[in-house]
Amino acid sequence: MRRRWLLVVVGWLATAALATLIGLGAIRLVGESLTGTPGGVRGEDEIARALASDPPPSPPSGAPATSSPSVAPVTSSPSASPSSGSSARRSFATGGGTAVAECTPGGVRLVSWAPAQGFRVRDVDRGPDDDVEVKFDGAGGEYELKLRCIGREPVAVEDD
Repeated sequence: MRRRWLLVVVGWLATAALATLIGLGAIRLVGESLTGTPGGVRGEDEIARALASDPPPSPPSGAPATSSPSVAPVTSSPSASPSSGSSARRSFATGGGTAVAECTPGGVRLVSWAPAQGFRVRDVDRGPDDDVEVKFDGAGGEYELKLRCIGREPVAVEDD
């Protein structure tokens, strides 16, 4: 009789262990599609290394760019100004974010700015003034966008 109970307990433990192993294997196979993170969750250091290894996008030909290593290439696109038409409004993009500026009688003025994903605005001088700037800071580095008016059009310039 004791032998029968021993076989029942051993059989039950073996079945439980086998069921657990099968369940773990199934979760491993299906789990990635359930969680939506193929390859697992990435750590902050791994993300920073991946962002640092990607080369920055090159600006289109004719777009103003700076040569300072701490400043990203800047692309710009002109647009019509909603005001009297005496000044141009222009948008500028860096790896850290975008900004829109216009030239006014008082100088250049930042109309708007927005950081890219993973960045934050560290400092803003919105003007109007002789020059304005916005600094974006994030895991991918620091980007500074400095703008001035040449004629009646805002342009990106290198930091002094």
